[in-house]
Amino acid sequence: MSEGVVSDPLALERQVCFALSVASRGVVALYRPLLEPMGLTHPQYLVMLALWQHAPRSVKELSALLQLDPGTLSPLLKRLEAAGHVRRERDRTDERVLAVTLTAAGAALRARAEAVPGAVVERLGMSLDDLRDLHAALTRVIAAAQPS
Repeated sequence: MSEGVVSDPLALERQVCFALSVASRGVVALYRPLLEPMGLTHPQYLVMLALWQHAPRSVKELSALLQLDPGTLSPLLKRLEAAGHVRRERDRTDERVLAVTLTAAGAALRARAEAVPGAVVERLGMSLDDLRDLHAALTRVIAAAQPS
């Protein structure tokens, strides 16, 4: 790296946003061939991860858990419902609440998905300690970037 790049605060290579963006695209691309046989996109996989851990949940709760606005989450849920993985129903005690639950097929998909994290770790070629450290650092970045 040239001296000018090191001292330039606007050098592309020094930007955290650039590194995060490129890393995110690269990691998501690693998931694609693992998720396609399950009929899932990466955003749908994240929804399913949340539901496998926390179902049933309201759309509002899922939105908060995934840190997605409801306008982004709703189309994902509609596609997952059309695929037979989830069911969206009005809450019996409060008609304003839209509850999301797994179908039997959606719950069964978890068994196939259990191979995904290990395959991603293998494809990244990084140690589990490095990945845990990266996760901890990214979690701090996420927290720091939250509006106060």
